[in-house]
Amino acid sequence: MRKAGLLVGAVLLVAGIVWAEQVTLTVITPWSGKELEAFQPVMEAAEAALGIQIEHLTYRAEDLAVLLPAQFAAGTAPGDVIFMFAWFIAEQAKKGHIMELTELIDPADFSPGVLDIVTVDGRLYGAAYTGKVKPGFWYRKSFFAAHDLAVPTNWAEFVALLEEIQGIEGIKAPIASGDGVGWPLSDVTEHFLATFGGPQLHADLTAGTIPWTDPVVEGIFKGRLVPLLEAGYFSEPTEWTIILESWWNGDYALYFMGSWITGMVEDPDDLGVFSLPGNLGLVFAADYVAVPAYTEHPELARALIEFLVTEGQKIQVQQGGHIATYLPVSLDLYPPVDRAAAETMVGKVALYDLDDAIGGEFQLTFWDQLKLLWVEPGRVDEVLEVLEEKAP
Repeated sequence: MRKAGLLVGAVLLVAGIVWAEQVTLTVITPWSGKELEAFQPVMEAAEAALGIQIEHLTYRAEDLAVLLPAQFAAGTAPGDVIFMFAWFIAEQAKKGHIMELTELIDPADFSPGVLDIVTVDGRLYGAAYTGKVKPGFWYRKSFFAAHDLAVPTNWAEFVALLEEIQGIEGIKAPIASGDGVGWPLSDVTEHFLATFGGPQLHADLTAGTIPWTDPVVEGIFKGRLVPLLEAGYFSEPTEWTIILESWWNGDYALYFMGSWITGMVEDPDDLGVFSLPGNLGLVFAADYVAVPAYTEHPELARALIEFLVTEGQKIQVQQGGHIATYLPVSLDLYPPVDRAAAETMVGKVALYDLDDAIGGEFQLTFWDQLKLLWVEPGRVDEVLEVLEEKAP
């Protein structure tokens, strides 16, 4: 492996004087505004460490998915280091368009499972940067303190907590059900599946190697999720940003949402979060990065990726709103509210979002069927049959 500190720019001889030419690498991310501002310190540190200049371009991953295949086919690329969908990186790696990173980083240094999706035939083609975790149920510490509520340590305590909350005056329902196109409900459902079926069940459903009508899957729906819906512990699905405000104002006590919620409330220091007791795997939406095979500076581009996903993550988490995938990142580096979310990942398997991984018609069906389940939980058998019909 080339050490980043040994990499230097090209040398030019002009009028008998030797000048070091500073190489410029183009980095493409989906970030702009405040997100880009938070990434700026990382780029500046990388420039100093590697002796390069970085040009940043903003492209949405959805747009890159259309743009890049044509450019790759022509043997070109718009950037030297590109943040992109993990599935796209793996797909293009199979076609020879992405550089291998196997010897660059050690998967043991990263959250378990986070690099699986960019590993093809045992070889690594992408790296995981920071991301957002979907850790579980958020609550206001002040609300819990005012009503003498405690974080549950087992399933019985969780159900008892919901029953206690339901009896609090002014509470519409213990849990706020965020909705929109259906993805917040899918996040909750995935969390139940991963908790009571384990990370392997989640992976098997994603891969299509186990049916949605399997007794284990059916048991989780009928034995865990549906009883809570029937008891009225979940609210009716409501647009997720609207119900977020209602939850914050005390209409609901718990809200299942990703770690980005910390930037959407008035007082993030009042936030607490817990996963379902016994959970061993959390959906983690990492930002993945790769080097196209057509970069003019392959070694420098690889060195930049190495810096970004190691030392760069230490800098990034200090800006707030990011959770590291690099295990040596100390929890002490996080702002307090992000530290709580990061702590939920300790010892957990990082799972790729199930419906995002499958996509297509199944994803839309998944969202629609869960909205049906939330309002008519008695139709669970029908819901599971429809999901199995649409599953790849």
